[in-house]
Amino acid sequence: SLPRAALLQAAGKKNSSNLLGLTEAELQEQFVRGDGPGGQATNKTNNCVVLKHIPSGIVVKCHQTRSVEQNRKIAREILQEKVDLFYKGEDSDVFKEKKASEKKKQEKKRRAKENLERKKHFKEMQQLDKK
Repeated sequence: SLPRAALLQAAGKKNSSNLLGLTEAELQEQFVRGDGPGGQATNKTNNCVVLKHIPSGIVVKCHQTRSVEQNRKIAREILQEKVDLFYKGEDSDVFKEKKASEKKKQEKKRRAKENLERKKHFKEMQQLDKK
């Protein structure tokens, strides 16, 4: 069983219709100035969306694009995934997909390590054959 913080970090990775729904009445939305690189485009426009799910207290800040509408859409998707993780925990599709991708990554690492060992062994055998 993972802590809630680790579960919430898995969000933003899933495209599923099996997530818990959000109603606009549960959301509190603000538009603020974003931060980071971008110069005048960032410093003079309020295109960063801060979305809060009032019942759970989860807050999402989205400033991935220069478009307010796109940021609103992305923020809602991420928030929906985080709320789903918050309430369902390890039964959430988002959590299951994250676990599956981690397992796949570890398997790929293991295979790469085996191949490296095989190559190393092969080179050693070639060195012995030359002598």
